[in-house]
Amino acid sequence: MKLSGHKKLPLKFYKRNVHTVAKELLGKYIVKKNNDIYLCGKIVEVEAYDGNIDEAAHSFRGKTERNRVMFEGGGKLYVYFTYGMHFCANVVTGNINDGKAVLIRAVEPVDGIEQMILNRFGKKSIKENEIKNLCNGPGKFCKAFNIDRNDNGTDLTGDYIFIIGNKELTPDNIVTAQRIGIKKSVDLPWRYYIKENKFVSKR
Repeated sequence: MKLSGHKKLPLKFYKRNVHTVAKELLGKYIVKKNNDIYLCGKIVEVEAYDGNIDEAAHSFRGKTERNRVMFEGGGKLYVYFTYGMHFCANVVTGNINDGKAVLIRAVEPVDGIEQMILNRFGKKSIKENEIKNLCNGPGKFCKAFNIDRNDNGTDLTGDYIFIIGNKELTPDNIVTAQRIGIKKSVDLPWRYYIKENKFVSKR
């Protein structure tokens, strides 16, 4: 995929309603510069989090040192460590002090796949049928893209980690479902994914 033919999403894209941004992130490409290699994947599954009404959101009880990036306004990457082993990456949305973000749950690998495999498994290759499991979970995605706490607060309009546009999906191609792996606000239907995409974590 040639990155030169695609434009980065502008800051105004991220400054909108968290659910609007979540749905429109589907089908877009997230890119990270890994040394001299660009890692690129299509976003196929996301979850929305709104600290104003959502007990599962890190921002629900207010600003802390851990979640401060969620309050810095749309266009930042919020990265946190969970279960003592995984990093998760979120796209911050809205305005300053909104405390809203979109978790990237699953990505379809596009470019830099060999480096993703090396990042995730420490080897150069895997079986072709295993590629669908390379980034089909928030922790898997961060491991494959080498995203960690050092990337917390990254400006998504910069040249290090960014998202590039693609044509928007029609509503018929987006599935709405309950979020995964949470214990609070479990009934909110705030998970969105591309219909029939084999790289989604759970359909």
